Amino acid sequence: MPDLTHNPLRRLFLKSMVAALVLNVSPVSLAQGNKSEIIAIRIWPSSTYTRISLESGIALTFRHSMLTSPNRLVIDIYDLTLNVILKHASQLVKPNDPYLKGIRVSQFDKKTVRVVLDLKQPLDPVVFTLQPVAKFNDRLVIDLYPKPTSVNDDPLLALLQEYNHGDLNIDQKLSRTKHHSQSQKKTRWVIMIDPGHGGEDPGAIGKHGTREKDIVLSISWRLKRLINRDSKMKAYMTRNDDVFIPLEVRTAKARALHADLFISIHADAFTNRAAQGSSIYALSRKGATSLAASYLAKTQNESNLIGGVSFSGDSYLDHTIVDLMQTSTINDSLLLGKEILNRFKTINKLHKNSIEQAGFVVLRAPDIPSLLVETAFISNIQEERRLRTDRFQQQIAQAIYAGIKAFITSDVIKNREHP
Repeated sequence: MPDLTHNPLRRLFLKSMVAALVLNVSPVSLAQGNKSEIIAIRIWPSSTYTRISLESGIALTFRHSMLTSPNRLVIDIYDLTLNVILKHASQLVKPNDPYLKGIRVSQFDKKTVRVVLDLKQPLDPVVFTLQPVAKFNDRLVIDLYPKPTSVNDDPLLALLQEYNHGDLNIDQKLSRTKHHSQSQKKTRWVIMIDPGHGGEDPGAIGKHGTREKDIVLSISWRLKRLINRDSKMKAYMTRNDDVFIPLEVRTAKARALHADLFISIHADAFTNRAAQGSSIYALSRKGATSLAASYLAKTQNESNLIGGVSFSGDSYLDHTIVDLMQTSTINDSLLLGKEILNRFKTINKLHKNSIEQAGFVVLRAPDIPSLLVETAFISNIQEERRLRTDRFQQQIAQAIYAGIKAFITSDVIKNREHP
């Protein structure tokens, strides 16, 4: 990381700026006018859930209800009038959206706009508002979740529903994990790959428009394929497509699937485009190892604010994790990080020659060695260009895989009771 001693707010300023530059918005999303107008509409379809985000100059008041025959969600927004952005909302719906069939908008009365979302199946919607953050204004958010099924190998949907209702009981998740590890001997190392950002949160954006969330998702898929070819490992991903997942849910999914390692993949950014190189971060219990690491953790931890969550502030963040954190888990994270960093030397310059540490929310699993990998600087023109290539993405995935393999086959790990 660059030395931020002279201006520690520069990095935070850049991350806040680039996070607001989102794509797939209504074509007239920059319209100006009355603060009560809708100024942008964004739709983020995914296999997990579909999000519709309505951005306005002031906080909106609304009422919503679910109707059947056919399935539809009706939202009445008060003190609002139709404008050109709302009238074009239907054009933003993609045919391959698994949950949203269409959008109809009308002026219900002089002060009320009615939005009708035609649905492809019965759904469990979550509707909430978000206050301004970074370059985002007030937002009305509609998340369309499928109804849970009894046959589902991926716990993500259930965890999201628990999180949305404030019921993500981390103590219970810890109990399940310990019980599992005590009652069953593992036959494969389970690796949770976490592509950073997603959906409403694009992460950093390069000079030529490359979005961090897209690059890290592509690298993660490559890494998953490499790992799953190894008979000693099994890989899962916190998100499989362009969708926002709260930080706490990413870690909870890793625990629910009894992950042995957690790798969060990112692409760095800085105001000085000369900054370059790869770096790796682990959790710190005692504070950041540098000012740069501290500000990186701060910006990454703000993902929930930018991506938007309906619930926040559970005991996992505030109390439980600090009490349960074990030094051995961090030590294993550092050992794993060194193995991966050694492989990065062969494919890219290192921004830091050692593992940095700070209080990253997404790394706070007390029982899973976890790393945040900054693959390269997407703000650097040369590294942005490399990040867009299949060759460099595959090299990054191969380096991470080789580091993981070296770690699990090391004498320190082999001498423990493990596969």
